[in-house]
Amino acid sequence: MSFSPPRAQPLLIDGPAGALETVLEDPQAGAPSGPPAGFAVVCHPHPLHGGNLHNKVVHTLARACQERGMPTLRFNYRGVGASAGSYDAGRGETQDALAVIAAGKLRWPGAALTLAGFSFGAMVSLLAAAAAAPARLISVAPAVARGELASIARPACPWLIVQGDADEVIACAEVQAFAARFRPPPQLLVLPGAGHFFHRRLPELRDAAFAFLAPEPGTGNGWHANEEAR
Repeated sequence: MSFSPPRAQPLLIDGPAGALETVLEDPQAGAPSGPPAGFAVVCHPHPLHGGNLHNKVVHTLARACQERGMPTLRFNYRGVGASAGSYDAGRGETQDALAVIAAGKLRWPGAALTLAGFSFGAMVSLLAAAAAAPARLISVAPAVARGELASIARPACPWLIVQGDADEVIACAEVQAFAARFRPPPQLLVLPGAGHFFHRRLPELRDAAFAFLAPEPGTGNGWHANEEAR
């Protein structure tokens, strides 16, 4: 059965620096399936280097979550697109992510949070995880060299890191060393030959996220997953 992408619904979410431009995509919209078991928030890469909610890696991560039945929220940090405010070196962007997460928890009470991010956005999601307590975390090409992650605690949830070994921005060896710091270590998937932006490798990234988001055995309804989604 093929997957029909949900309609993108624009939203403005109140953030600490003003309104945050957000896109909601809900694969269960209009379906008589009840509230979702989970929802996802995906954080985009560096705003000073063209990062925004339309980034193709961000879009791919959101799509994998939608294929698992989860509504998703992609948003622009302060100062990006129609979002108010200005760049704040990761501090304010983390608060923006927490504001979007809070809005998601208000919209879907009791739904488990999947938190994901790419590059700078992976750092933002890791910093937000301490307060947000996600059920699952996906970090794609995380910006591990940034000082903010030097002493970060391991998120208390299943955690997937996806990294290309030909990444021209973030060294694969640095990501491997970062992952090795933690006990238990996160699940680390290294894609041979993949660069930072996963050109021509997005299907593999989608497949990795989709597999990681499989309902845990014995949890019953899981994420309202469409197991045949492609």
